[in-house]
Amino acid sequence: MTLHATASRPSRTRRLLSAVAVVFALAGGSLVAPAVVAPESTTAAEAAVYSSCTLSRCSAARTARTGWSQLGWPTSAGWYSWPYGQYNYTGGTFRNNEGQLPTGATYSEYDVYSRARGASRDAYRIVVNRSTRETWFTPDHYVNFYKL
Repeated sequence: MTLHATASRPSRTRRLLSAVAVVFALAGGSLVAPAVVAPESTTAAEAAVYSSCTLSRCSAARTARTGWSQLGWPTSAGWYSWPYGQYNYTGGTFRNNEGQLPTGATYSEYDVYSRARGASRDAYRIVVNRSTRETWFTPDHYVNFYKL
């Protein structure tokens, strides 16, 4: 092999590192739940309710809604088995104390992203009207609500 041919072809190590980088870039976001710090408090004046959801994370919220629906919308707080050996958590009743969502209904709240059983929760939730199954996605722990 000539020096010219070797210089123009990437080494095996470089090709391997490039392949690993591509795998992490493509799959990394879906393997790890996003880290978001929830605000300490929320007031009704800070909150907003939107009639539709066009955020990029709305797709994950819709998938979570399907998963919780398949489990029959559990109402007691706790860990529930989720696909791929993961678990997901429901905190039980969402009280709607600030009245951001329609009043006069009973709501349950469910985590969007699954994780290992007992792992810390993030700020992503769906809130579901127990009677109508109307669902809202909150990416920031009850500051904003997006109807799914």
